Parts: sequence; structure tokens; C-alpha cells
Amino acid sequence: MDWIEMSVETTSGGADAVSAILMRAGAGGAQIIDRADVPGPDQLAGCGGMIGDELIAGMPEQVTVKGWFSSLEDFKKAERALKSAERQIDFDMGTLRSSHHTVADEDWAENWKKYYHPTRVGKSLVIVPSWEHYDKKPDDLVISMDPGMAFGTGTHETTRLCLQMIERHHQPGMALDVGTGSGILAAAMALLGADHVLAVDIDPVAVKTARENAARNGLASQITVMQGDLTRDVSGCFSLVCANILADIIIKLAEPLKERLAPHARLIASGIIKDREGDVLAAFDQGGYTLIDRADMGEWLVLVYEYPLS
Repeated sequence: MDWIEMSVETTSGGADAVSAILMRAGAGGAQIIDRADVPGPDQLAGCGGMIGDELIAGMPEQVTVKGWFSSLEDFKKAERALKSAERQIDFDMGTLRSSHHTVADEDWAENWKKYYHPTRVGKSLVIVPSWEHYDKKPDDLVISMDPGMAFGTGTHETTRLCLQMIERHHQPGMALDVGTGSGILAAAMALLGADHVLAVDIDPVAVKTARENAARNGLASQITVMQGDLTRDVSGCFSLVCANILADIIIKLAEPLKERLAPHARLIASGIIKDREGDVLAAFDQGGYTLIDRADMGEWLVLVYEYPLS
């Protein structure tokens, strides 16, 4: 079967939104190609990154999101949705200029894999694509990942920031991964000593992928993956919470999260563009949280809070 491959020019901040638009329109898969996602020498210092030299050379200059459609009807639906987004979304999504061509089934299914190789994040975590071989070192905590159609390969800046903070702030007890995507952050929390991890996502595709990745890493008994909404479907208290989503959603969760936090719990929040840092800081300051750590990479940042006040 042939597929219609659609390529959309956007920005780092708009890539996730464009990807979501294509998937909602019926894309069989989506890929974000962003040079900012590839760690440079300054980011790799002391981290042992293992991304191939050919990666950047093969990437487009402009941030590009690709989607693959099995029908002309879904492709046209995506075109209309992108035009509607230009009028309705109030942040910079770039030109949203699109192009398309036809590709064979086996081409799109494998093409995106060439961009991902084993990558070390922090001191001990190593993210290894399921199709790659990696010789494990004694102190390595290896997470084997196949993101499928879900977000989270370990190369995006927000994912690396969260992984570094999970390694720095992990503690025993129950852990919660809000918007789990591929399940990569839930796997890290489990490997670093969480008693149990609840991974939640509203997207059924993400739930399926996260479950598969938990099983792939021998963590199925330590990670529970569920489809649902934090404000309606999650109960219990957690000593570590990670939310790698978007600034607007994180702000909305500042109050509901309080009911899910154990005493002196740590909250790791990312998916935040630097321009929105002030908004997030204001919301969590008003909510009575204490900011205890912060880091940034490229245009993105991660904030770590403790609640209630120490």
C-alpha cells in the first residue's frame, strides 16, 4: 500500500501541536524532525551522548513535522485543520508551509528510525532504541524504547531535562507520570527506585505504547498504565510526579495536583517554552509550591517543585 507523506514546516514550540493535528486528522504516524532536539557538544559534555554524526546532516534546516496518510480524504482533512490552526492558535507555529508526495508502505515505517541511536542521559540512564544493539556497562540503567506513534524517544530536550531531574530528585514511594506518551519517564522512575509508578495518558495509542515499553523493560509489574484524566480518574498520593506536557496544561494542573501529592513530594514539570516560564512560576507560587530546582536546554526548561512548603 502507498501512503501520502505530508511535510509541514513549523517551529520547535509548534511541532507538538502540528503533530497532534496530523494524528487527529487520521495520520498513521507522525515524526518531528528538529535540529534543536539533537544534543550539541556543550550539552553532551559528561553525558556520553551516542548520537551518530550523520544525524544533523540528514535533517532539514527548518523544523519539520511529517505525517503519513492512507487516504486522500484524511490528507485533505489535515490540510484544512492546519489552515484552521493558523487562525486559532495564538503562539508562533511558523509558516505551516506543507508539501507532500507518495511513499511505499515499507519506506515510511522504517525511515524515521535512522534518526535514533543509544543516548546517555545524566549519570546512569541510557536510552536504547529497541532496534539498536548496546553493550551495557556495569552502572548503566538501560531503557529500551520503541516510541511507535507516541511522544518520547529520549532525544527531545524536554524528555532529557525530565530524565536528568528524575535521576537527581527520585525518592521511594509511589510515582505518577502525567501524559506518559511512550512511557519513557515512567520507566526511568521505576528503574531509579519508585515503589510503583502510575502512568496516565488520555491518548489510547500512548497507553498501548507505554504498556508495551514497560513490558519490554521487564517493568510491567512495577508500572501501571491507564487511559484517563488526572482531574477525574487518578486517586492516591505520590511522592514523585512528572508532567512533561505543555505550559497551559501544567498551569491548569497546579491546583488539582495538590490532592495527589504526598508530604514533601517532588513535582517535575516540563514541556515549558522559556517564554512561558513567568506564567508557570506565578501559578505555582500562588499555589504555595516551593521551587527547588530549574534547568533549561535550547528553548525549553524544566521546573522542580516541592509541596507543601518545607
